[in-house]
Amino acid sequence: MSSPRLTVLAGPTAVGKGTVAAWIRHNHPEVWLSVSATTRPPRPGEEDGVHYHFMSGDEFADKVASGEMLEWAVVHGRASYGTPRRPVEEALAAGKLPLLEIDLQGARQVRASMPQACFVFLAPPSWDELVDRLVGRGTETAEERAVRLETAKVELAAQNEFDRVVVNDDIRRAAEELVSLMKSH
Repeated sequence: MSSPRLTVLAGPTAVGKGTVAAWIRHNHPEVWLSVSATTRPPRPGEEDGVHYHFMSGDEFADKVASGEMLEWAVVHGRASYGTPRRPVEEALAAGKLPLLEIDLQGARQVRASMPQACFVFLAPPSWDELVDRLVGRGTETAEERAVRLETAKVELAAQNEFDRVVVNDDIRRAAEELVSLMKSH
């Protein structure tokens, strides 16, 4: 059997990356999900070390400076997000099926350092559905939503940079398609 490849899942804000990843986490224990680090405060129900590694700006900056982040970015001009490098490398070395759920900027950084990874774009069924999901989430102010929607337009235009596109029209279907892709490479 060949060694597993890292799979990178990216897509626009509110497309459901976290929801698809959570479905995979609960239904596919053979998939190892990377836990990103962030400087943003936790949303209701989020747990440190499970959903994100929540850290201060200084702690995050120290990890970036020491090369401990596989990728990182300031997202929506506000909070920093990044992927700790060591757990990803350890998962690959252990033969696990690793999945990174990150934003477009991060996916581009990973492509530069790990071009052998498989890059999957999670797309909404339509623009209107993406707007409805963002508004329905209720976690951002109107100003933050406007910033995220402008970012989403840029992110949607980048689909052709990815190896595959999965449409998130149904969480279970999209998750199963993604896991099937992961197992096939």
